[in-house]
Amino acid sequence: MSADRPGLRVVRGDERDPFYPKASLFLRAGARLIDVAIAWVLYQSTGPAGIVMALLYLVFADGMLNGQSPGKKAFGVKVVYLPTRQGARHRDSVLRNAPFGLIMILGMMPELGFRAFVGGVLVIGGIEALRCVRDPEGLRLGDVWAQTQVIDGKVPFDQAQPVSTGQVPARAGARLKDLHES
Repeated sequence: MSADRPGLRVVRGDERDPFYPKASLFLRAGARLIDVAIAWVLYQSTGPAGIVMALLYLVFADGMLNGQSPGKKAFGVKVVYLPTRQGARHRDSVLRNAPFGLIMILGMMPELGFRAFVGGVLVIGGIEALRCVRDPEGLRLGDVWAQTQVIDGKVPFDQAQPVSTGQVPARAGARLKDLHES
């Protein structure tokens, strides 16, 4: 890689300085309920493609409105991509909501459909909820994978310095491009 382009950098848990306070779990749960209700309406109203529409909505929703799904917008919370301190994009939304997408995919299984869905909600949803409650910054596994955090909407997320090194790391697309050029 050339010196003028930022490279891949592994950020360990102890290197990342906590910048944003933990968002209210009540607000996050309310926002998730609204998003699940919207997904349910999509499921019911779009016929045979309903489950796929609901799945796509749930995984892409957080990237819709600069880091806010309609539920997050209603409850005043947003998803921030931590390395750049900007609102989450669709890529970040898909990564952070992959566990919930897996629950939906389990519900699509032929023979086990509803039982697999309920099992996924209990196991995957339980792990995600426990992780969110226990983590000091409210990060769940999806947030760790996507390097995101849900913050209170009143926190000025775009006025902070992106990283302590002074360089803004490239997003995934640019990082992959940089690897191929070197």
